[in-house]
Amino acid sequence: FEIFNLDMKTGDTLKVKGKISDDTDGFSINLGCSSSDLALHFNPRFNESVIVCNSKCNKAWQEEHRDDHLCFSRGSTIKIVIEMKADKFQVKLPDDHKVEFPNRHCYDKVNYMSVKGGFRVTSFKL
Repeated sequence: FEIFNLDMKTGDTLKVKGKISDDTDGFSINLGCSSSDLALHFNPRFNESVIVCNSKCNKAWQEEHRDDHLCFSRGSTIKIVIEMKADKFQVKLPDDHKVEFPNRHCYDKVNYMSVKGGFRVTSFKL
């Protein structure tokens, strides 16, 4: 699942709903300018019971941020809300816990979004 003309700006909120596969190790929701320049890589990993957030610059991954608040499971249907702020991304999980990740590239707009792995998007709204 990829979108190249997202046009998400500072202050915007992106809501993504979908179903997690029963047999997946994880999935990722990526926001940035392209697949090689990501402002936010949101990556729940069920095999590690952790949510990893990262950014990518010129195809190179940067320092990981790990949050052990994995409040959903394989096979569940969830909604994730991502708010783009000037200095950070705020990801609201289904139980209202917030994962914050800095806007390391200082982007004021992102055009690229992808969803990879064991997550089937049923709807999204910007």
